[in-house]
Amino acid sequence: MKAEELRITIYSYEDTTELPGIGAELIRLAKEATEKAWAPYSQFRVGAALELENGEIITGNNQENIAFPSGLCAERVALFYAGSQYPGVAIKRIALAAYADGRFVAKPVYPCGDCRQVLLEHENRVKQPVEVIMYGENEIKLVKSVSDLLPLPFDYNLTP
Repeated sequence: MKAEELRITIYSYEDTTELPGIGAELIRLAKEATEKAWAPYSQFRVGAALELENGEIITGNNQENIAFPSGLCAERVALFYAGSQYPGVAIKRIALAAYADGRFVAKPVYPCGDCRQVLLEHENRVKQPVEVIMYGENEIKLVKSVSDLLPLPFDYNLTP
């Protein structure tokens, strides 16, 4: 038997002012985006803000549907819009915030598996890491690459 060890690095911050780049601004915009979420079933509103390599900032929010699982997460709303309007432009970083029970959640919310896979495919396609910032009122988490959130992604290689 052979064992492999996977290691990831997650950075923790207490305040948005400590974040690199425009991280604090992205958190502000992600929090603002939660206000426009359509979440009548879960009452769990998520906002995303991403910074593109060309300087554009795109926001998105979760959009639920009574025919579950026909809705879409905030991350993919923003990603797919960015891909349709700025094809081939790399995403530098994405920030996430969630609002429930009348306040922003205390601990950061991590992207779901579907969003991790979509983010990683973008990262692999443009051959640049995407920094992910996950906001919580009591702590903020950051990973330097989506591969830290999804170290064993779905992938296939047709060559041996």
